[in-house]
Amino acid sequence: MTDTVYISDKPSREEHDQPALYPIWVRLAAKCFSYIFHPLFIPVYVAIFLLYIHPSAFSGFGDGERRQTLLIIILNLVFFPLITVLLLKALGFIESIYLRGQKDRIIPYIAAGIFYFWAFTVFRQQPHYPMALTSFVLGAFLAASLALILNIYMKVSMHAIGLGGMVGLLLILAWTNNMMMTWPLALALLISGFVCTSRLVMGAHLPKDIYIGFLSAIAMQFIAYAYISP
Repeated sequence: MTDTVYISDKPSREEHDQPALYPIWVRLAAKCFSYIFHPLFIPVYVAIFLLYIHPSAFSGFGDGERRQTLLIIILNLVFFPLITVLLLKALGFIESIYLRGQKDRIIPYIAAGIFYFWAFTVFRQQPHYPMALTSFVLGAFLAASLALILNIYMKVSMHAIGLGGMVGLLLILAWTNNMMMTWPLALALLISGFVCTSRLVMGAHLPKDIYIGFLSAIAMQFIAYAYISP
C-alpha cells in the first residue's frame, strides 16, 4: 500500500480561527508588517543596503551603475514575479494573488526560481559585481527551489524564507567582512521577529512553517556562498 501526498489549497481550521484571538489593532499592525516586508520586497531592501549603506560592496560603482543594478533587481526579482502572479490570477490558474493555498504556490515558486536564476547568471557573468550580491541571488534561487519541494508537504512561509535570506546574507557579511555588522544584523533579526510573529497573528501559518522557512533560507545562503566563494 503506497502513501499519497495531498496538497491542500485551503488553510486549516486552526489557522483560520487564530486571528480571532487578537485585538483588531494587533491584527492591523501584523498586516502592515506583512505588506511592508513582503518577500517580493526583501531583495530590494538587501540591494539598497549593499548599494548605499555597506561601505565597500559597491565602492567602485558610480551613481548610474548603482541605479542600473537596483533596476535589474527590481525587474527580475520583483516586477516579473509579480506580473506572473497577476497573470495567473487573471487566467484562473490560482484562486488568489495572496497565494493562500499550497496549490496556488506551485507555479509562482517555479517562476520565481527562473527569474532568480536569470539574475544570478547576469551577475555571475559580470565579475565586477560584488560576490555578496551574486551569492545572495543564488541563495534566493536555492531557497525558492527548496520551498517548491517543501510545498508538497506543508505551507512553508514565504515571508520567513525572504527574511531568512536577508539574515543569512548579513551573517555571512559579519563572518567574512571587516565591517561591524552588529546593528544591521540586530535590525534584521528584530524585523524578522515582528514579521514572523505577524504571520502567526494573522493565522497565515503554523509555527513549523515559520521555523522551517526561516532556517532553510539561512542555510541556502551559506550553501550559495560556499559555492560562489573561491
